[in-house]
Amino acid sequence: MENKRKMMIFFLLLAVISSPVFAGEWTASVVKNLDALVTSCVVIPCSYTHAKERLPHSRLRGIWYLVSGQQVIYHEDKTLIAESFRGRTTLLGNLGQDNCTLEMTEIKDHDNGPFCFRIELVPTGTETSKTDKFSFVHDCVSFNMITKPPKPILLEPKTPIQGHPYTITCSVFSTCPTRLPKLTWSRGTAEEIHEAYREIHKGFWEVLSTVVFIPQEKDDHTDISCTAQFYGGMMSTEKLTIYVKRTVNYNHIIIPVVVGISIAGIFGGLCIFMMKKYKNRIAELQSQDGTMWNRLSRMSRRIRSVGPGSSHTDRR
Repeated sequence: MENKRKMMIFFLLLAVISSPVFAGEWTASVVKNLDALVTSCVVIPCSYTHAKERLPHSRLRGIWYLVSGQQVIYHEDKTLIAESFRGRTTLLGNLGQDNCTLEMTEIKDHDNGPFCFRIELVPTGTETSKTDKFSFVHDCVSFNMITKPPKPILLEPKTPIQGHPYTITCSVFSTCPTRLPKLTWSRGTAEEIHEAYREIHKGFWEVLSTVVFIPQEKDDHTDISCTAQFYGGMMSTEKLTIYVKRTVNYNHIIIPVVVGISIAGIFGGLCIFMMKKYKNRIAELQSQDGTMWNRLSRMSRRIRSVGPGSSHTDRR
């Protein structure tokens, strides 16, 4: 009885120790839901880990399959791929680096999934362990089918002012970073347009295009549009009307006033100069006249004083 109890405890301990090893040996990280534009493409981000040491790429085999019907949508042996998916799937990730990312192109309206990933270890010698094959049935992806392309989003940060640089940004979302949509403007040169892209969150990307130009008076009440062209041929366009704030021009007032003030200043300066000149001249003339008058006055007094004196002398 004691031996049976010990054996039971031993097997229970073995089960406790072994369960996490086998159950937790393989884990995967796959985006659960992605938008899929019909006729375009989707990239499914996928990564996995395992408890064993890093395995050589030559021993690894990645397989993607459709849950319903167990159809293989990707296999390194293309003859094993279901005909409806043949030529449309590519494994982008490096299995040796635990990357199982898959690209699917020419999306059909029934490619909604769910799709799951399975990893296999090519046996060497007599290896037949079941742990060398693992399907991540709880980490699958489904597609939200989109039949119309998303419209670009136009961001107008401020009111355009005549003669000042003005910026408009156009953005659109995509789940296919390997074949991102192309954004084009109805105006702007290559030097005026700048493009960028970024990952918003896992599997979802944003494409950005910015145009910078200097609006003129003729641009007031005109439309500017941004067009997104997706892989597969679908296109969508968004536009906005710009209302240019005109800069007030006072030149028609300022120039005549400045000219008038300048002429008045010059004329006033000439008048002051002439007045000073005439005053100085008058002062000189007055100075000269006063001297002559003084001389004549002195001469007159002398004559008067000499005349009567001489007559009294003669009489004596």
